Formats: sequence, structure tokens, C-alpha cells
Amino acid sequence: MIYKGFDKKARTIEQTMEVLPGGTRRLAAQLTTSLEDWSLWEVLTNYEKLSEFIPNLLSSEVLLRDGNEIQLKQVGTQEFLGFDFSAEVYIKLIEDKKNGKLCFSLIKGDFRRFDGSWNINCFPNGLGSSLTYELTVQGCFGMPVALIEKHLQKNLTRNLLAVEKAAEEISLHKEIDS
Repeated sequence: MIYKGFDKKARTIEQTMEVLPGGTRRLAAQLTTSLEDWSLWEVLTNYEKLSEFIPNLLSSEVLLRDGNEIQLKQVGTQEFLGFDFSAEVYIKLIEDKKNGKLCFSLIKGDFRRFDGSWNINCFPNGLGSSLTYELTVQGCFGMPVALIEKHLQKNLTRNLLAVEKAAEEISLHKEIDS
């Protein structure tokens, strides 16, 4: 399934979802934006503040930082069929700033599998960047991943747009300060 959406700023969001065995889903979403890569990186690596603008992320806490390896505890929530569903994950994240890549994998949490990456690529002409989020997720036994996959897809788009908005604010502040 590919979803393409356009909004008033003429950005493009492309999304795919693959159904894998065992209740596993592989999702990917890509945002094309006029922002420079540095502002997107700054937003994504400000881990303690992610919950201030990422919808449904209640908290994001750095537990350990050792060079480019970070361990995070994140708690998210989602309303589904009138009930609040929350999930907690402890993830290991590897920063590769040179290549604009943040890879994460599950240490423990409310999923059997939760791994993926954020990728930032700047366009060669300097006229913007692409931001890609990839996630492979497998719920625990009894978690209706098939029922919540539409929510997962909607949240991918909302999360990308939230990152872009936060990066716009950083870019604007830099221009004002210059």
C-alpha cells in the first residue's frame, strides 16, 4: 500500500506498509521538505524534548549515553475504540550523524519487536531534504496489530509533520539570531 499526500506547503509524504507473518508490520514514511538536514537532525536527537511535539508520545527519557549509542525509555499512548492504550519501550539507538541516520532496536518493552530508523538525506542542490522513518513492529500476544495498523499509518504522517514543524521553528530562530 502506498499513500501519497500533499498539503498546503506542497510537501509530499509517501507511505508504505507490509504485512509480515506473526502479526508483524513493516511501515515506512518519507517526507520531502524544504528544510535543511541539520535542523531535522537537531530535532530528532533532542531526545528529552521529543514528547513535547510528537503526538501520542508521553515521555522520552535518556537512560544512558555512551558516544553515539543512546538508551531511551519511551512511553506512548493511543486512544483506540474508546480506550487508552499505552506502550513502553526501552530502545538502543545508534547515531550516525555523517550519514544522517538514527537506527534503533528494542531492548525490552511492550512489543516483541520494535526496530527501525530515521534517515535524513539532503538534496544535492541544497533545496531541502527528505526524512524517512522506517519501523518494523510486532505486538505481544493478544495485541491486535491488524486492528491498530491504520492508527500506526496515521501516526507516521503526524509524527513526520511534527518533526518538520519543530525543525522549522529551529531554523526560524537561527535566522533571527543571525
